[in-house]
Amino acid sequence: MLNFKTKTASKITRLSIRQIDYWDRTHFIKPSVHEASGYGSMRLYSFNDLVQLKLAKTLLDKGVSLQKIRKAIIYLRKNMSEVKKPLLEIRFLTDGETIFVLTKNQKKIIDTLKSGQLVFSIALGEIVENLKGEVLTIQRERRYDVEVKGKKYSVILYADTDSDGYRMKCFSIHGCTSRGDSVEEAIEKIKEEIAKHLYYPKPAISKGGKQ
Repeated sequence: MLNFKTKTASKITRLSIRQIDYWDRTHFIKPSVHEASGYGSMRLYSFNDLVQLKLAKTLLDKGVSLQKIRKAIIYLRKNMSEVKKPLLEIRFLTDGETIFVLTKNQKKIIDTLKSGQLVFSIALGEIVENLKGEVLTIQRERRYDVEVKGKKYSVILYADTDSDGYRMKCFSIHGCTSRGDSVEEAIEKIKEEIAKHLYYPKPAISKGGKQ
């Protein structure tokens, strides 16, 4: 199961790191995998945490107060042991003032809204599917060709959700990997690693397991 650090959670949910940090410190939405225990410590969010963050952001963008959003998040948290049907079928209705959870008794809920008000419908299932798409985008591997000492090597870049950075691997050289906080840094590091492997080649291992 994937876990997400604050920086990655920010990329996926489109919330600022400052906002996520504030919601954690005020006990609004806290990371369920690992909480921050001091300066420089790591927060780790689960996918379900991301759903709560995204729902809160969506309601906030609709003008709903944090007090009302908190009630919606509490409802979601109590009813979400894992994100699956029938929970995915529920909708949150809001007129900017009140939040309703749309259940089977739709008429009763709709009738409580004043006529003429602009009502927004927020489908939890759509939020979940959009988040899954964002996670896949971040995880998607990308291939590059790098040149080291006049020869080209094919390398693969993929996001490292545990460290908020990127990892690279050169498949033509066993054990040749690198990591960087940015794509550019990861590429430069893999070129350095390739050069090291070329300069200090590992001894071949015979079939008998002896060098």
